[in-house]
Amino acid sequence: MKNNKKKKKKKKKQSQFEITLDSTFTVFEVVIFIFISIIFGMIAGCILTYQTSSLSNIRTDSNLSEIVSTYMNIKNYYYEELDKDKLTNAAIKGMITALDDPYSVFLDDDTTDTFTESIDGRYIGIGVSIKYEDDNYKISSIVSDGPADKSGLKVDDIILEVDDIDCSNKTSSDLEELLRGKINSTAKIKINRDGKEITFYIKRESIEIQNVETKVYDDTIGYISINVFSSNCFDQFSKALKELEKEKIESLIIDVRNNPGGHLVQAKKILELFFEKDTILYQTEKDNKITKVKSDTKETRSYSVIVLINSSTASAAEVLAISFKENYKNITIIGETSYGKGTVQKSQTLNTGTSIKYTVEKWLTPKGEDINGIGVIPDIEIQKTREDNQLDRAIEEIKKES
Repeated sequence: MKNNKKKKKKKKKQSQFEITLDSTFTVFEVVIFIFISIIFGMIAGCILTYQTSSLSNIRTDSNLSEIVSTYMNIKNYYYEELDKDKLTNAAIKGMITALDDPYSVFLDDDTTDTFTESIDGRYIGIGVSIKYEDDNYKISSIVSDGPADKSGLKVDDIILEVDDIDCSNKTSSDLEELLRGKINSTAKIKINRDGKEITFYIKRESIEIQNVETKVYDDTIGYISINVFSSNCFDQFSKALKELEKEKIESLIIDVRNNPGGHLVQAKKILELFFEKDTILYQTEKDNKITKVKSDTKETRSYSVIVLINSSTASAAEVLAISFKENYKNITIIGETSYGKGTVQKSQTLNTGTSIKYTVEKWLTPKGEDINGIGVIPDIEIQKTREDNQLDRAIEEIKKES
């Protein structure tokens, strides 16, 4: 008689590294799946917590609640179409204006771009400077090894067109804007060179702005000018100083005339090249609390230093000047009384492409003096009356000491 019972299939022995999960997943895959689930849950929880916290803050802050309510009512009920970015920018600008602080400002998108480039020390472009001469825009300088330099553009080439746009009726700022653009985009440049029209195709790159310049006078006097304390200022200054010292300089002139300031930390790092550890470089004050900012390095120098300042020397540049004046042994400050900006600002870029700067603290001299509205007073006051009589005086003073 036939046995109608179906034989039970023999189960395949499973590997110790496998478990059955729809017959497709390994232990390792399950562990990864669980790990991802945990991470996702944590992120979702954080977002939910943040949103709940933000909403709670809005509800509990009556002023903020009024702002949100007003915005939503205008957005929902105003009879014409709205530019929401314009509405947001106006509200933010109004808040900044209400601070009644000359250093707390709202910057539109164009000004934000310019400010960001200045403070970052970089811009996207082809690496040329231009000048208007003889009714033409000419290339006045070219960044060494930059895109324009590599492509073959030369100083005094006349720029006729950029990306097929005639430049003859453009302003200088218009032309600079045309030359700049997105990184790795290609600029089509038509130039006139000795009567011959030539077209170049140049890829735009990130160009470092050289904010530090050096010279040597009378073989032993080093000179470094700082245009602005951009985020790459210390690296440029440190490199320049080492190169000057290789040439056996015996004294140094630091020129911060017309320097509007910039990153305070860059000024601090430059000062640390001259002052021993724990030297008070400057102080800050916020909510009646004083913080002493000290040198964190052991590097020092002892040769004579002269700092050149004028009425446009401001902020971080004043910090550098006064720190030398109150701390350095062989120091002379020459020029005009500086601007007198004794506050520190924080900047914030907004989603609309605009930005704001607002004051967050005061800074004080190493000895605790407040120079806001007063400025740094030079040891030798001399007004600029000819091409560079202030620099000439600085060189004369150094020669007297030698």
